[in-house]
Amino acid sequence: MSAGPGHEGVDLADLNRWCRCVAVDPSRLRSALEEGAGTAGLLASIHEHQPHLFSDAAVFVSREQAAHMRDVVAAVERVVALPGWAEIALARAPAIARVDLGPRGGFLGYDFHVADDGPKLIEINTNPGGLLLATALAAAGLACCEEVASLVGGAFVPAWPGMEHEGTSSETARLAARAIERDVVGMFRAEHRAARGDRPLARVAIVDDDPPRQYLHPEFLLYRALLRAEGIEAEIADPGELVHEQGELRLGGRAVDLVYNRLTDFDLSDPSHAALRAAYEPGHAVLTPHPRAHALWADKRNLVVLSDESALRELGADEATIATLLRAVPPTREVDSADGARWWSERKRWFFKPFAGFGSRAAYRGDKLTRGVFESILAGGYVAQQLVPPSERTIDRGGELVPLKLDLRNWAWEGRVELVAARLWQGQTTNFRTPGGGFAPVFGERG
Repeated sequence: MSAGPGHEGVDLADLNRWCRCVAVDPSRLRSALEEGAGTAGLLASIHEHQPHLFSDAAVFVSREQAAHMRDVVAAVERVVALPGWAEIALARAPAIARVDLGPRGGFLGYDFHVADDGPKLIEINTNPGGLLLATALAAAGLACCEEVASLVGGAFVPAWPGMEHEGTSSETARLAARAIERDVVGMFRAEHRAARGDRPLARVAIVDDDPPRQYLHPEFLLYRALLRAEGIEAEIADPGELVHEQGELRLGGRAVDLVYNRLTDFDLSDPSHAALRAAYEPGHAVLTPHPRAHALWADKRNLVVLSDESALRELGADEATIATLLRAVPPTREVDSADGARWWSERKRWFFKPFAGFGSRAAYRGDKLTRGVFESILAGGYVAQQLVPPSERTIDRGGELVPLKLDLRNWAWEGRVELVAARLWQGQTTNFRTPGGGFAPVFGERG
């Protein structure tokens, strides 16, 4: 531990400012990543090809912050379950989003910035990358000094049974990681069962455009290894390798039972995804996540409703749910070109996002906007969210103290938060290009 204030009376925000510990055990991280068949040498490959994927600094969250994020996830679940929500969300979505074959749509990612008055929900994602990577990272979490060990209860938030008193012992962390992996496999089985009943899940295709070139390709390897370890055949494929024929979606001439969809073409409108779309629309393919899930959860216009008291009340949300969401979801508005002069004058207060955006692409802080970009925003397809600056985690980078921005991603399935991890970066938006940045384990406060 580098010099800092004594730990008595130190809160978790203080630790984010002055703790200099290396919080990841490299040997445990290697073990967590390379236990599965087909993942030997994965950590070395990550260091070579994705050098800023993992940070070795931990981020600290308080019990109150963790509980608040869980409450927000539960509140969103309650609103989306209301009878009027689907009507609103699907009315503005492409027609393919109205296809309902039964599956829920897999894990959701709830991303938060931490403000002085608590975490703020910035967006919800239906293909939230990083869960298995973050699980491996958390399993390698290390409370490496007395000050940290006295304050935190382990690198898993939420804490799994038994972790509250076990700290970051390697065995406890390993067992917690296995619990998350079991839930991941359980999710795939549940998604398949929702569409196919009791028919066994035998073969999964993990699909993205040109998978080896994707930054999170290492995670595809982890999913493949996990599924194979559970007796499920799994392959990684480009959508161009899929064929729709004789009422089946096929890969390599054999039927695919379920597609784990990592595409960011949320309505499958790209011509290169034609076979997948042709199989999905008539129910010949089980897809997770799918266009309906994106419309119900991840379209940025949903945040307009979730931050609007009148709209929530009109939907029939209860008062506790409304209060939780109004506290947590920054005011969000659809950008209308008719109010262009007002938006320009107020732009520094807002963050502009495309309806179907992902990974911070084409998203802009208002104070960084040029006139040309602003005109493209006014042309349509954007919401503006009240700016909530991300909090910071100070790291030691080669002897220099460097503040990095952070957000907190909550992976949730059926309203249960499975894991929280941080992402650290420098720049205007979240990225994996910052030395010392990337996914970071989150330490929760000892209970």
